[in-house]
Amino acid sequence: MDDLRIAVVGIGATGAVLAAALLSRDPDTILVDPRPGLEEELRKGGIRITGQLDYQVPVRRFFNRIEMCREHRPNCIFVATKTFHLPQVLEELKSVFQEGTKIVSTHNGLGTEDLIAEVFGPEAAFRMSLNFGVALKGPTAVETAFFNRPNHLGALVPENRGFGLRLAERLSAGGLDTECVDDIKRFVWKKMIMKCTMASICAVTDRTIQEALDFPPTREIADACFKEVLAVAKAKGYDLGEDYLTQALGYLEKVGVHKDSMCVDIANKTRTEIDFLGGKVVEYGRETGVPTPCYATMANLVKAMEDRYLRR
Repeated sequence: MDDLRIAVVGIGATGAVLAAALLSRDPDTILVDPRPGLEEELRKGGIRITGQLDYQVPVRRFFNRIEMCREHRPNCIFVATKTFHLPQVLEELKSVFQEGTKIVSTHNGLGTEDLIAEVFGPEAAFRMSLNFGVALKGPTAVETAFFNRPNHLGALVPENRGFGLRLAERLSAGGLDTECVDDIKRFVWKKMIMKCTMASICAVTDRTIQEALDFPPTREIADACFKEVLAVAKAKGYDLGEDYLTQALGYLEKVGVHKDSMCVDIANKTRTEIDFLGGKVVEYGRETGVPTPCYATMANLVKAMEDRYLRR
């Protein structure tokens, strides 16, 4: 594992946690983010993570453009940007990609690992399903609200399992418990069924997950959306079983005291990740012939809200 040269692209809340865990084991981990002023803040105080996870780590190698880390020849690149930035990031990664490089999507949403495979081949693609909740408290400060251990990591081809096991070991050694699994898409579906369902409902109504589940009108919408997305998942080859919804609601009751990140996007009048969340469920529904009228309605409402403020 000594030959592992890791880069993290996107140092928002999620990327900062990943970077902190990796930096705690390898101070030469590379960080990349174009945010103005971020380099100065990182050089001055490093990354501080509080809450359910605790890190204070310095940063040695930071670049504001992907191409600038070419000389360090990273061979494992975590991408922790917003999903809508992924196509552009993959285009820029062509300048540093070499044979054998692995690219790990840590995004919210469905199908991000497939975009990596389309550009660099399935042998390059990894996906993580993250089970912690985080929020930025400053340019380089993050608070973790919860961490339901472990995270899950997997490859698209079985030949990469060995690499995945070693990478999961590195993350776990850094305090970010991670399990390498054979079918990562199943774990992504299990998480994204909850995320895709609740994100748009919370964003449109400006409610926490718990508030949306407790309020009968929004609970009715959620129940209908859950039925639709479970049918889509089954049509895509992932029948999660009759008791999955009970498990999912139990999970949401534990973590639902906070607002979904899409609420923050709407409040800040920034672009949301709806295309890879509810929008992707609608896309898969059309592809498989599964009707998704409630999902389509909620996704379109979010898009209408986006359009109103992004056009200004």
